[in-house]
Amino acid sequence: MTKQSEMLTVAVLVNPFAGIGGAVGLKGSDGAATRDEALRRGATPMAVARMTRALAALGPQRPPVRWLTWGGAMGEQSCRDAGLDAEVLGHSPAGSEAADSREAATAMVAAGAQLLLFAGGDGTARDLVDAVGLAVPVLGVPAGCKMHSAVYAINPEAAGALLDDLLRGALVALHHAEVRDIDEQAFREGRVQARHYGELNVPAEGRYLQQVKCGGREVEDLVITEIAAWVIDNLEPDTFYLVGSGSTVAVVMEQLGLANTLLGVDIVQNGEVVASDVGAERILEVIGDAPAQALITVIGGQGHLFGRGNQQLSPAVIRRLGKHNIRILASRTKLATLDGRPLLVDTGDATLDQQLCGLWPITSGYQDTLLYRVGTDAGE
Repeated sequence: MTKQSEMLTVAVLVNPFAGIGGAVGLKGSDGAATRDEALRRGATPMAVARMTRALAALGPQRPPVRWLTWGGAMGEQSCRDAGLDAEVLGHSPAGSEAADSREAATAMVAAGAQLLLFAGGDGTARDLVDAVGLAVPVLGVPAGCKMHSAVYAINPEAAGALLDDLLRGALVALHHAEVRDIDEQAFREGRVQARHYGELNVPAEGRYLQQVKCGGREVEDLVITEIAAWVIDNLEPDTFYLVGSGSTVAVVMEQLGLANTLLGVDIVQNGEVVASDVGAERILEVIGDAPAQALITVIGGQGHLFGRGNQQLSPAVIRRLGKHNIRILASRTKLATLDGRPLLVDTGDATLDQQLCGLWPITSGYQDTLLYRVGTDAGE
């Protein structure tokens, strides 16, 4: 049985009055006065039903999921109608103000949400920029009047299908998507006035690389070169980089023109090797309290991240770095060979292993990032 700490945690948030003004010609739903007028004209809220449609599109055979939501029409009702047992984190009496959405989203992330599925329009997307920013991936179920932001699936069923792919271990890309701020009054007057408001991390449909027998190695070499180029282009000054074992990260060292310990860990800072083939204690001694990151890869076929060939990255080192400072490099081809099985951690510290479980961003090309699951059991 999968431990709760190893389950994927998905939050469900609904702006219940999103889009309520559309059908009655109000071209928006921002503000209590607009919503009241829409209801006076006989408008029917649709966001709850649209989220239910998205959740109902999930397939029955998927790994266990911990569902988080907010009370009543802000998510609880949709989860219940879709047959999902969700943990209700709180309630908002109004349930329709921007502050309510921000409060709920903030609480969901604090409770461990790894993906936030929301139903709303551009106003809701702006609230999420303010509340969670790029902290966790979000996916929009289209429910508003104005959806100029690039954070929505094409319809509720598409959102559910994409989430289902992600839960099943498919290769799902992760992009920074623009959120637009639309002037509602100008929109009602027939003018579209929009400005860039911010960005959200949004999963998008991933494409599998075809496994080819002839020439496949040449393609893989090119992809790894692109991964290394992206890493090098984004190295930060005065930061220690722990370059772990494996051929993928070795290409980073090769492109930097630095000597590499293929089956060990080297420490690089400002384009120079400051320590070679180091152990756990030496790593902690060198990096001290300075900024530090680790570059690691996946053992092909097995899918191990920690505990196989890189024990130098001990529990103490991993805790010192923190999850946000560990960068996983792996091609789509390597991930596809896992057939949806999670990447594995076996640090020797069971508590830490559970803390490392969940969705991780994987650098899989130049400006190409995937979301992939990390667990402790290949049979999950």
